[in-house]
Formats: sequence, structure tokens, C-alpha cells
Amino acid sequence: MGFRPSLPDSLPIIDRVCEGKVLLAFGHQHLGLTQAAVTAERVGQLAAGERVPELQPYRLDRF
Repeated sequence: MGFRPSLPDSLPIIDRVCEGKVLLAFGHQHLGLTQAAVTAERVGQLAAGERVPELQPYRLDRF
């Protein structure tokens, strides 16, 4: 119940910003529970410094 943040294109933000010091993973709307496992895996890869090329559509700079 309650407000779920969403973005104009309905895709979440999964990215690394501020010279890699801040990881972003938000904007899943009502699909947060079902997308949590995949998002957590990708954020873990970002935290480990791995390159995750399939995240291009979810980057913050798409706006």
C-alpha cells in the first residue's frame, strides 16, 4: 500500500554515480518484489567493480 516512486519511461534506475561511491537502485514501481533478486545481483556486480554492460537502459543519464 502507498506511493511507489516511478519514472516517465517505467524503467528503474540501476547505476553508479558520484565517482562510483553511490549505487542507485530505485523506481521499480509495484514490481519491486519480483525484480529485487535481479536488481540485487546487478548492484552486487557494480559494488564489486565489475562491468555490467546490460545496464545501459537503466542508467541515470538516459534522461
